[in-house]
Amino acid sequence: MIHYQLRCSQDHSFDGWFKDSATFEKQAQLGLIDCPECGSTEVERALMAPALARREARREAVPAPVEAPQPPTPAAEPAVQPAKVAGGRIPAQMVALLQRMRAEVERTCDYVGNDFAEEARKMHRGEVEHRGIYGETSEEQAESLAEEGINVARIPWVPRADG
Repeated sequence: MIHYQLRCSQDHSFDGWFKDSATFEKQAQLGLIDCPECGSTEVERALMAPALARREARREAVPAPVEAPQPPTPAAEPAVQPAKVAGGRIPAQMVALLQRMRAEVERTCDYVGNDFAEEARKMHRGEVEHRGIYGETSEEQAESLAEEGINVARIPWVPRADG
């Protein structure tokens, strides 16, 4: 995957992740990339600083020999644990992106708490005005919403960047 800093014709900046540069070029040419702020499909890559590895990071890049897994030793857990996914920790760049996503969701959407599924159904049926919402729902409720044709998305909810 390749990360690009993008800019639309209205001079809004945003990030994009693509399989390779050819994929970006093709999607941009077809107008498949749009600005999340204004919706413009006139998008180009912005100037970016290259990511250079520091000497310490280059040394760490050499794979360490694989050791047999050791059973966990009981120890005090840190108060805040790094975000994790099924395969291990979420890379720092992904955490930063998820923190930005969280901030945008909190800024632009209404928090409905445990009433998420019911509020989504009301919007789907036209009983209330459509708007961005976020909140909590169980796996069963999310599956039920999908079966009813209600599109919902789940993102890892990482701690805020500011705190």
